[in-house]
Amino acid sequence: MENAAVIRDWRGRSYLVGPVPRDRTRMLWLALAAMAAISPLQYGFAALLARDAPTLFLLAACLVCQAAGALPAIRLVRRGRLPVRAALAIGAALSAIGLLTIALTGPMTDPVTDPVTGPPTGATPAALAGDAGTSSAFLTADLLGGLLGYAVLGGLGAGIVYGVCSEVVSSWYPERPAAQVSLVTGAFGYGAVPMLVWVGLAPGAMLPAFVVAAVLAAAAIGAAAWALRLPPRRWWPDTVEPRTHALDAAVLRRNPVAVKQFGLAQALRTRALPALAVILACAGAVSLFDVVAVAATGSWAALAVMVALNGVGRSLAMRCSELFGRRRVLAAVLTVLAAGQVLLLAAMQDAPTGLAVAGRSAATGLNPALGTGATLPPGAGLVPEAGLVAASLAQAGGPLLWLGAVAAGLGGGAFYPLVASLVREFFGVERVGEIHAVVYSAKAVAGVAAVALALLSLTAPATALLLAAALAALPALATLRLRAPGLPATIPV
Repeated sequence: MENAAVIRDWRGRSYLVGPVPRDRTRMLWLALAAMAAISPLQYGFAALLARDAPTLFLLAACLVCQAAGALPAIRLVRRGRLPVRAALAIGAALSAIGLLTIALTGPMTDPVTDPVTGPPTGATPAALAGDAGTSSAFLTADLLGGLLGYAVLGGLGAGIVYGVCSEVVSSWYPERPAAQVSLVTGAFGYGAVPMLVWVGLAPGAMLPAFVVAAVLAAAAIGAAAWALRLPPRRWWPDTVEPRTHALDAAVLRRNPVAVKQFGLAQALRTRALPALAVILACAGAVSLFDVVAVAATGSWAALAVMVALNGVGRSLAMRCSELFGRRRVLAAVLTVLAAGQVLLLAAMQDAPTGLAVAGRSAATGLNPALGTGATLPPGAGLVPEAGLVAASLAQAGGPLLWLGAVAAGLGGGAFYPLVASLVREFFGVERVGEIHAVVYSAKAVAGVAAVALALLSLTAPATALLLAAALAALPALATLRLRAPGLPATIPV
């Protein structure tokens, strides 16, 4: 880079100080658009289609492949063996294939019962039973195609886009990487909201919505592939004096820097890295389980608000962490997530007909409010695939459901950028992309755990929600005891 100078700070870290490229802001917004484009692969599928064991299995497989695709992509890009343009082009193609696969295997959804609005007016239990059998036959025929096209290819594509875009943005904003990366990854949370609103208003447009999402993903990620690139190694913008920034007392007090630059092998030998991975796995499982549970209630408005807050909460949490510290805010976020599970449980218990009647209605497809053989009104959401959690919450549908959705949304995404920031502050910036990719791979465990919770909710809804609350609360208690590797044990946390 022309007109660049090498400067060292008080810790011995070197900076290649150079001019800020004119297209840095454009790269940020293109990365954000690419992140939003892959959101339907996770949140769109979880909200609209993940309602029974086979579709939940596909969702878990997609998350495993998503987590598996991030680390190799970052390593290859960072080492110069795979250009950013080529990596994102591959991600664009795979993501589009994954979304098109969902549209082409549309018979996986129930032909009569819409996953958002519930059974249509005039649908009898007998008709629902017959349609469910047809749906199962289609599902068996399309399971292999969904596994290959959506879960494997789509999951790998989403992982590549997520990892490469995060790496590029953090590299171009070294003076404030946490805030900018949280802005970009937040789009991964709320990018599916337009689709959810569209399908909520026009349930018959679900499959066309995934086709449109595939086209938009190819265009948005393709545009990012054309513009995004990595800066020179250790680049620093000349608009910020690096030595002054490194000595900022407020920054050092709230979010201390790493004691040294850890390599990947060194980070793997610390206690902090597996602790961060466990936190991400537990919180990620609860977050995804909430999307499936709230989606099955039929309240698409509450679902859209929750998914939107999942993304917006990331930027809000990062701003708060600049004032109060990463660990304190992470503990608060996990506490809010746990509180969301308690509120959803309270909403279920507050259902007018009670849990026992809800369980019978979920098993038989009957509406307990109308009696045996009565037709089901739209929005009832009482289908066998929804499980007992959905059946009970659908009957509640009041303030507790909305409060639970808001709390689950605020806590269900904010922990991702907070964990990424702690990785940077614990292990340094030299290998932060690879180390964070190892922590992010815990999302594979989160996906499997979320599916286990969803399956448990089919028979034991209260147990599933209580277990989800525990999975969020226990890491919240452990977060405050996190210690930066390399610090003497005599230094207080």
